[in-house]
Order: sequence, then C-alpha cells, then structure tokens
Amino acid sequence: MNRLSVCRILPVSFLAALLVLALPARADSWTPPTPEELSMTSQPEVPGAPAVYLYREEITDDAMHTLSKYVRLKVLTESGKQYANVELRYSSSHDNGSLSIGNIEGRTIHPDGTIIPFTGKPYEKLIEKTRGAKYMAKVFTLPNVEVGSIIEYRYQRHLDDNYFMAPQWYIQSDLYTRKAHYVWKPTNKTLVTNDDRGKLTNAIAWTPILPPGVELKQTTYPPMNMQPGQRVLELDVHDIPPMPDEDFMPPISSLSYRVLFYYTPYRSGEEFWKSEGKYWSKMHDKFIGPDSGVRAAVKELAAPSDTDEQKLRKFYAAVMQLENTDFTREHSNAEEKAQGLKPVRSTDDVWERKRGSSDQLSDLFVAMARAAGMKAYVMAVTDRDRNIFLKSYFSLSQLDDDIAIVNVNGQEKFFDPGSRFCAFGHLAWKHTQTAGLRQVEGGTAFANSPGEPYTASRVQRVGDLTMDPHGVATGTVDITYMGAPALYWRQRSLTGDATSLEHDLRSSVEDLLPAGMDVKVTSIEKLADYEQPLRVHLFVKGTIGSSTGKRMLVPADIFEVNAKPSFPHPKREVPVYFDHPFENQDAIRVKFPASMKIESLPSNEKIMFKNFAAYDMSASPAPASVTIYRNYLLGTILFYTKEYPELRNFFSQMETKDQESIVLNASSEADAKTTAAN
Repeated sequence: MNRLSVCRILPVSFLAALLVLALPARADSWTPPTPEELSMTSQPEVPGAPAVYLYREEITDDAMHTLSKYVRLKVLTESGKQYANVELRYSSSHDNGSLSIGNIEGRTIHPDGTIIPFTGKPYEKLIEKTRGAKYMAKVFTLPNVEVGSIIEYRYQRHLDDNYFMAPQWYIQSDLYTRKAHYVWKPTNKTLVTNDDRGKLTNAIAWTPILPPGVELKQTTYPPMNMQPGQRVLELDVHDIPPMPDEDFMPPISSLSYRVLFYYTPYRSGEEFWKSEGKYWSKMHDKFIGPDSGVRAAVKELAAPSDTDEQKLRKFYAAVMQLENTDFTREHSNAEEKAQGLKPVRSTDDVWERKRGSSDQLSDLFVAMARAAGMKAYVMAVTDRDRNIFLKSYFSLSQLDDDIAIVNVNGQEKFFDPGSRFCAFGHLAWKHTQTAGLRQVEGGTAFANSPGEPYTASRVQRVGDLTMDPHGVATGTVDITYMGAPALYWRQRSLTGDATSLEHDLRSSVEDLLPAGMDVKVTSIEKLADYEQPLRVHLFVKGTIGSSTGKRMLVPADIFEVNAKPSFPHPKREVPVYFDHPFENQDAIRVKFPASMKIESLPSNEKIMFKNFAAYDMSASPAPASVTIYRNYLLGTILFYTKEYPELRNFFSQMETKDQESIVLNASSEADAKTTAAN
C-alpha cells in the first residue's frame, strides 16, 4: 500500500467531529423504484447485458472513519442472477488500519413491486492469510432474485480510529452504470505518514481519468467554532459504459474511469517522484549492502580470473538455487524464531536463510554484483500482466516487482533473478516492455525495461503417428518449450507435485488434439535446468481420420484442429495485445496403410502481415506417409485499432488454412483392379 495513502492522525478534537456530523448525508431509506425501472427488460446501450447498475453511491467520511456504499442493480437475464451473490472483501492488518465491514442491509424488489427484505446473516470467508494480515470477505445472497428483479444493498466499511485512507473511486465496472454519486469528506487535521520519516501533510492530490465533460466538484462549508471549514469533494456521473471485454486486451482496467485520491506532503509530481524515489533507493541500498556475509559468499563463488559475465552467471545460479518464497510459501515469524533466525533486514539475512521473496532475491543478486566491484542497480517495474505504469499517479504502490540492472563491459544488462527459473540475461515476459523507477548514479529515474525477440520464446511440436484403415492413430508427440512457455510450465511445477504437473501437461495436449484421443506423459526432461529447453514426451492414441465413403479425411495439423477464430468480430474497441513475441513450429508425420493413397494435400502457402507476423504451411508426401510442416511467428505484441482489419485478415487466412485436410483414397486393391478393367 502507498505509504502516503494510510496516515496516522494527530489528536482530533471533538468539535471537528461534530462539524462533519453536521454536513448533509444520504437519508437512511431505500430508493423507491420507478415504473420504468420495474418494467425494463434491457438497456439499449448494452444489448444482451446480464444486469445494469441503476445507481451506485460511495461516501467516505474521515471524521467517522467510514466508507458507506449503496448499490441498486437491475437483473436482466438468467446469468444476471449471479449478482445476488455478494462478496464484500476487506483486510485486517496493521498497515491497512484493521478494516471491518458492518451495517449490512439488503432487499429484493420483484417486477410487480413485491419487496423481499434480506433477513439472513452474512458469513465470514477467509480469502487469504499472509504474514501480519488476513484477507476476509462478508458473503451473503439476496433473497428470491429472478429475472427482472431489482436488488439493493448497502453497508459500511470501518477503519480504526487512528487511521485515514484516501478513497479510490473506480467508476467503470463490468456493467453499465446509469447513475453514480461519490463523496469524500477529508479530515482538516495535519497527518503524519506511517513510515520512519514521519512527514506531515494536510494536502490532498488525485489522479483523475474521467469521461469527457465530467468534473470533480469541491465545496468548503463555512467554518464553525473557530475550526477550519469542511472540504467536500463530490462527483456525479451517468451513463457509464462497462469496461471493454475482448480477447487479447492490454491491462486496460488500469486506465478505466476513476479518481484516485491520496494525502501528500508534495506540491508537484516532480517533487513527489524525486523525494519518494530518493527514499525508495535509500531503503534498497540499506537492505542490499553488501555486508560481510554476501562479500564472503562472492569470494567463494567466483574466481578473481573470471570475467564479469562469468561471475554474474555464478551469482545468478547461486541465487536461483535458493528457495523463492513467492513460489513456495512464506515462513511465519514463529517458524523463523524457532530456527533462531532474526527478522530479515539485509541481503546477508537472505543468504543465511537460503530463501527469500522475489524482490529479496533480486536485491541479493545486486548485492553480489556490487561486492564483485560492478555497478549494479535495482529497478522496480509494473507487472504489465495486470497494470500500466502512470507517472501521473503519485504512488509507489503501482510498482510491483524488482529486477536487476548490471553494467557489464560498459553495457547495461537486465536480469530477473526473482522470477524462479528465468534464464540468465532474460526477463519474465510480464517484466519486459514495461515502465518503472530505477536507481541511477546519484538518484533515481523513470525507465523502460527492454523487450525480447520472437526467437527467445518458441514451442516446437512434433508428432509421429501411424494410422490404421479405420482412422485410429498411435504414436508419439514431443513438445519442446523455450523462453516464456518453458518458464510458464517450470513455475507451474512449483505449485503442485509431479502428478499434478503431468496432469496439467496432458490436459493441455488433449485440448489441442482431435476429441477423444488418449494422451500419456512418458517423460519430462530438463524441468529444473532453466538454461535448457524443456522437453515433454507423450504417447497418444485415438481417432484422427473421418471416413466419407471411400475417402479418409485427416487434419493437416492435428495441433490446430480445435482452434477457434482468434478475432471473430469485424470491429475492435481496444488495441490487440499479446503477452510476448514468439514462434511456433509444427511437424506432423502420419503413416497410413499401403491400401490408402493420397488424393489431395493442402497446397503450400506463405502469409505475411507486414514485418509483424508470418505463417507458412507445406506438405511433404511419401508413398505411405505425409509430413505437414507449419511455422507461425509473431514479432511484436501491440496492434492499434487502425491495424486491426489487416491483423484480423492475416489471422483469418492462417486459421482457415489450418483447418484444411489431407484426403486419402481408401479404395481396396480389388476396387482398383475393377476400375482399371472397366
């Protein structure tokens, strides 16, 4: 959490609390439904929508330490009934001010006006438990909801009296919103940040992303009893479309309509990033050191005659052998105390424990490089699988993960030791082509991480099958994963055991092959050797050919037989966004009985989309077999909407080609002689 968004307050006067209580508030009564709301069956702007928000309201009152929420929603389809199941999440921790939820009320209104109040009791649900925090939810279901019902509920989120939390108004959601109202009544008192600097602040800043013509309103109520006037920030919106929901989307949710508030002691963004960046860098340097433990380890790991790159490879391998608790589990304070371990305060502690979080391991690698006399820096990046970095949002909370930068022979190289099994000199795809904050000599600077070429991530799929006269094939499938696909499966292996990994690999191949094929994993090679390709060997058996009279149709590429169109819609609202550049290479040999002859094969074809993507398919026939070769590469990750028609055309041509078949003539030898005699 942003250390400036949760603040400990200096003593609050009773009169200030009375002042806020005197301000206007929403009446404690339900909103009567209009005849139009009761009878409505759809929202014209979003045909087929499961539900629509009729009204949403959020009121944050700092003096009362409460956030009050109110929701009115119209159910339009059967799938919209899911919104009757409400899950209100909250956390309980020192850093988050020990949040709780109460004053829950709700009701259901049928189209004929019948009202059914919610009389049940919400139950507590544990979402996640981490060191020092529990993430909980209050869960309840509104009664007797049917298509056409209006559901209403309201509740309050409570914060400890010694804490304040600036609100975050997320205006756009998965549903269309007819009207919404937001209010914040901030405290007038001077606050102190809850870090070791103890900075004082009573200034408020915000990052708005709003629809055209919508403005945030500010009002100051007259002062009372010599107290300063009460500042109120208010926002009204209407007819807000749902967030786009399309395949291959960038993390557009981070750019949805919103207003993010925060208390800040800074007067400008430049001042914020300079000061906070300096503090962030100082804290990292304090943790990194390097101290005596890391320096001793470096002397043992690397020889003085090693080149800088040789040293870095040895440091990287040593760090990669440590337990990464982000992929296994955190160790509780009690466990570490029982082992005689003190809290982690430096990279020496990480090295001593032989375990650490992703960020701690990245810092350890930087410490080792520095101990070896190299210039090494930490860079904090935004995980682009989830978010987009915004300089205009003055919060370090948007920086998710640490990576390392080391100057090697005058050139800066990027490393990702915190991503378990990531190869030396590479980054996990979510850390490529993203932005963040990095250390530089004498301070910090905004920076972008590099991308990777399509050659860095590759999947090779090789099938060798023998088919009988009935179209049943038996054989082997060998799949080789390199780069990002290999990293995915290697990290997946950490979440389970060997049996679950085999199950997941088998299921992924079953989804590719013709329906009903049996798949068995026979071996997995180089699972832990992150510098080598990951190879999976499988045995397969099942029907691949379909008979039509005397002909047998066999998919040209058995790995693409179940593929669906990637871009079925002619128009696109948002850019197309892929995880990473990559290359797929297929080779499938199908051997068939001598009684079968090739009648036709897919023609050889090459398709290009500028310099961004390429595809080719070719067939190589033999007397009793045919081999299909397919290659597809994607060289970039982002395509703007103006490029969508051409991109869609490329995929349409490729996917049409993928669905072509090998046609075999299954005529018997006797039939052939009869045909010749006639």
